[in-house]
Amino acid sequence: MDELARLRAALMAAGDIVYEWDVASDTIVWHGDLTKLFDCTNDDVPATGERLSTRIHPEDLPQRQKVLSEHISSGLAYDCEYRLRGPDGDFHWVHDRGALDAVRSGAALRLVGTMRLVTSRKANEERLAYLANYDELTGQANKLRLRQALDQALVESGRFGLSGAFLAIGLDQLAMINSAFGYEAGDAVLVAVGERLTTCLRASDVVGRIGGDCFGAVLHRCDQREAMAAAERAANEIRRQVVETPAGPVRVTASAGVVMFPQQANTSYDLMVKGEGALRQAKARGRNCVGLYEMTEEQRRSDRASLDIGAEVQEALKEGRLVFAYQPIVRSTDGRVDFYECLLRLRRRDGEIVPAGRFVPVVEQLGLMRALDRHGLDLAVEVLRNDPRASLAINISGLTASDRSWLRALTGKLRDRPDVARRLVVEITETAALRDVEESARFVRAVRDLGCRVALDDFGAGFMTFRHLKALTVDIVKIDGSFVRDIATEPQNRLFVRNLLGLANSLDLSAVAECVETREESDILSAEGADLLQGYFFGKPALDEPWSEAEREAGAGPAGADQVVDISTSVRRGSGQA
Repeated sequence: MDELARLRAALMAAGDIVYEWDVASDTIVWHGDLTKLFDCTNDDVPATGERLSTRIHPEDLPQRQKVLSEHISSGLAYDCEYRLRGPDGDFHWVHDRGALDAVRSGAALRLVGTMRLVTSRKANEERLAYLANYDELTGQANKLRLRQALDQALVESGRFGLSGAFLAIGLDQLAMINSAFGYEAGDAVLVAVGERLTTCLRASDVVGRIGGDCFGAVLHRCDQREAMAAAERAANEIRRQVVETPAGPVRVTASAGVVMFPQQANTSYDLMVKGEGALRQAKARGRNCVGLYEMTEEQRRSDRASLDIGAEVQEALKEGRLVFAYQPIVRSTDGRVDFYECLLRLRRRDGEIVPAGRFVPVVEQLGLMRALDRHGLDLAVEVLRNDPRASLAINISGLTASDRSWLRALTGKLRDRPDVARRLVVEITETAALRDVEESARFVRAVRDLGCRVALDDFGAGFMTFRHLKALTVDIVKIDGSFVRDIATEPQNRLFVRNLLGLANSLDLSAVAECVETREESDILSAEGADLLQGYFFGKPALDEPWSEAEREAGAGPAGADQVVDISTSVRRGSGQA
């Protein structure tokens, strides 16, 4: 095969089209498969630059002209994307790049370039951009966009001395609807409620879905009376008529919490926290009602403390003071370490180490969990890259398990690094996995395709069935510590753990028993068939990298004093030991 034939074959394989544009005579010669861009059975193929311009979307033509002019006059790269009308009459995105082949006396002779269809990529980019700002189910603003709307409203409020309100609106019985009629009916209810909120509030108000059964609304330029009236109107509109669902008509009620700004809060985080607090108060009064945020002195102190912790965590993220403590997970057969679980700790400026249980719940409430999980990923991968002896497990929240940006970050870090991937375990909780089993299964497959193992944490704490577990295709299940505690004295705990181990064994999954604190518990769990064991008996979380020290005999008894302040009262994201 000669060079020209090889070039043509490469063009066909890549899907690229090459063109030579004689700028002086305004003639274009094309090479490659033109059928996807032009109708080659007639004179549809543009033979001049002027004809090509008539095929470009009018909105994109000025930008393309600018890039082309800058390339000719200043030598800047000619590289742009625009929409080109195809043979079907629809516009398709193309990536066009090239360079001047020769210049004589300041006049361009020929521009040689390539053109490639990128419609699919642009559609994916647009979808990702959409999902970053909007709720996929209802099409309304998501929590991030609502927070941005609140930030803008607060700026306006401060500039013009105006008041506004944030409404947190929660459905009263969505869990019951999902259980009785199925998730399709629940989704139909959420969509209908979102539409009703948009209809009954003002056009200037921003309505969105905070998550789960909760919506939010940002009300500009209103006083307390108007805000309460709007909340009442929203609740009335939701309960006014039944919602038609695939399972039949369903009657829905809602409660709402109202918080005013800047009188009761002056940050978007604070507004959302207090709005959800007011919603909880309204539901506690019997549901199907509206409540204004009322702060007791105790709540005031608690909220101030939460905001202080949130600010401290954000500072620690910037300054690299969020670190890992490592707890060993050992084989039940010989007590040797299989891998270490990474547990986040906050190192204060005075050197005090704060366990996760004292800041993670606040971080989740303030909506900072994604940032924390991304930081945990960065830390773990850095350790794995630097030390081939390390094998680590990291926990991620339910929000992150559905966050495509986190998955893209993981993919980028592990691309061409199978040595790192096979030493990383990603843990998701059973509760998070059950929120959307199908989405969780896709996440698990994507992580395992990279070469990592996936663990299902807090196994047994939810309502996981054989069908769910089979669909998720995880590698490891971690039996919730609440069933392991007192296993030596509580026959029911032992029976339940035996059943969980049997379920795991039937699917050929490795099983970890958490919160093992005594030799007796270790022996019982080993006899029942637990593959791996974790708990203070084998080692407390330690800030030093244990694999960097001389290997110690495992299983000889409780580890030495932990370096974490008040470790006995801490919890790890829903577990009894952190």
